Amino acid sequence: DHFSVETVESAQELERRLEEKRDAGFGARMTAGYCWPWSDPRSDGSLVDDVTIGSWSRPWNLKGDRSVGGAPPAALWASDPAGFGQVGCVYTAQGFEYDWNGVIIGPDLVWRTDRWVAVRPANRDPDFRNTQQVSDEEFERLVLNVYKVLLTRGMLGTLIVSVDPETQHMLETLI
Repeated sequence: DHFSVETVESAQELERRLEEKRDAGFGARMTAGYCWPWSDPRSDGSLVDDVTIGSWSRPWNLKGDRSVGGAPPAALWASDPAGFGQVGCVYTAQGFEYDWNGVIIGPDLVWRTDRWVAVRPANRDPDFRNTQQVSDEEFERLVLNVYKVLLTRGMLGTLIVSVDPETQHMLETLI
């Protein structure tokens, strides 16, 4: 009764709804599966908008232990107000909770007819990509675990959007 799970139609709506929560005094962050490149900051300190979905794009959180261009270091992304507007990954979100959680399910996890399918070529995590070290079964387990972690960061609610139309439709009928 005290927790909300909702789907949203786009990344733009996800960010807008999280902004409303933040502006009302709640903690709010958006996260995604590791499905987009992750660039280092530009020489001027600005972050590259790597997470791109249609016309919407935002940067990942910083990778390192130092603040760059006003963005907090990775360890402070979830708690520093300057972390809002950056997309967190499983490595920066795990171990933290915030009031409102937004999750972008990337193309590495899709719903097909009656089951979840993990799509290795859509995943950009270097630790997951090597087929010699990570079997298909292990890859699927790892991807499912990533989204389990991301989906459980909210304390009051979680907003979810998928980049895959079939997956988005299933989520909308489920929730």
